[in-house]
Amino acid sequence: MENTEYTLGKVKIADEVVATIAGLAATEIPGVAAMSGGVVGGIAEKLGRKNLSKGVKVEVGEKEAAIDLFVIVNFGARIPDVALKIQENVEKAVQSYTGLKVVEVNIHVQGVYFKAEEGSEEEPRVK
Repeated sequence: MENTEYTLGKVKIADEVVATIAGLAATEIPGVAAMSGGVVGGIAEKLGRKNLSKGVKVEVGEKEAAIDLFVIVNFGARIPDVALKIQENVEKAVQSYTGLKVVEVNIHVQGVYFKAEEGSEEEPRVK
């Protein structure tokens, strides 16, 4: 009897899937206000949870992935600490969900979010 190897086919994980996993993992970190869609006219565009993959750029190969995340951090958060935690969480999430080896997780801080004081309303400039 011959020993024959059967191949069922390939599994290709879409860039969008990896980007969504990375975006979700990044927003789990305290100090991350939002993902950023990039700088438009000098102002960082803040994106909600629906658009997590918009603040993420990925390159996915057969066995490896490189990830760039564009984030807005909360005022008062220590940026190097937040960035390191993002890198660790994204690497862990992408590797565990997809099996891809993460070779890079680059963090691009696009802005700082200042929380408005509760109960304070700005007076309108014009009436």
